[in-house]
Amino acid sequence: MLDLHSTRVRRHLYQYLAFGLILPLCSTPAFADQIQQQALSDLNSSEPRKTSSLAYVSDFFSFVGRDAVGHVAFALDNNRGQDGDTWQTEHLLILLHDEQKGWQKLEGAGPYENTKKTVLQIPNSSYVEFTGDLATGLTIKHLESQLTLQVQGLHKHVLRREGDSRYQMGSAAATMTWQGRTLTGWVIHEHLEMVDFNRLTHQYFDLWTESYGLYAWMENSSDFLTVHQQAEHTPLTPLIGNSVGFTETNHIGEPLQDLQLTVKDSTQAMGFYQWPQGWKGQWTGQHGSGSLDVQISDLQVISNFILGGLAMGIIQGNITYKGQTRKIYGMAELLL
Repeated sequence: MLDLHSTRVRRHLYQYLAFGLILPLCSTPAFADQIQQQALSDLNSSEPRKTSSLAYVSDFFSFVGRDAVGHVAFALDNNRGQDGDTWQTEHLLILLHDEQKGWQKLEGAGPYENTKKTVLQIPNSSYVEFTGDLATGLTIKHLESQLTLQVQGLHKHVLRREGDSRYQMGSAAATMTWQGRTLTGWVIHEHLEMVDFNRLTHQYFDLWTESYGLYAWMENSSDFLTVHQQAEHTPLTPLIGNSVGFTETNHIGEPLQDLQLTVKDSTQAMGFYQWPQGWKGQWTGQHGSGSLDVQISDLQVISNFILGGLAMGIIQGNITYKGQTRKIYGMAELLL
């Protein structure tokens, strides 16, 4: 009899449902013919690119800011693809959380027309406009809510390459205006490109596993931490790795070595799986060992496929590094 509680069986069944019925829900990417002609400004590279008419690119932005009222967190995940002479794009996530009011509904998540036929740049939609670039400064406007996020030039902390594929993590100071408030904080950005791949038009099996991303701001400072981990080896592991992350303190970034992230407690989901409720982590940095202990204070389930799901959560807890223990506040992305 099929054991639905087996982690591997659950994962394969979930992937069949997610990829086969409603398109996969993951942040990954690639690039097409035009990328052979253009050097990505965020990679500062002019090397030749592999020509491909099957391409995918993803940009994920996580903002945490604060004013006298409290914290506001915002997440935007945009994906583009090319498949021959067809072009695709989507806002996979558009989410905002007010510390005092909880999750706020923002319109616009879902596919929209890629009128400019581009994967390199993020096309505007009827809900979200992008002005500028990540190298010198980017402005993101959510028109319906009159939200404006001004992101300064990106600092690159992690850059990984595997063949013609690229993965990058970076950060930038940012300011958000929303509902008469001005919030200062930081954006953590993830960028992924892949050739001969497009999840928006193709089905992929055994590609993604249990995956977590933590994006946290250290209180009363300009310092922050980000961690990304997936449970098992996949075809993407040579590029991304199973665990990757960085801290930035006093405007100096450093990668996290020997990173380990462990779920410390969980709760039953509406299906054959559980949602993590918190994590403990440890790593080694330039100044010795570090650790974190965080709990989800507010979970927003985005998709539930009975055997797995996608959710975002607000995290709070502590980080210990350089002999100091400090409070952190931020967001978590969960893909199970």
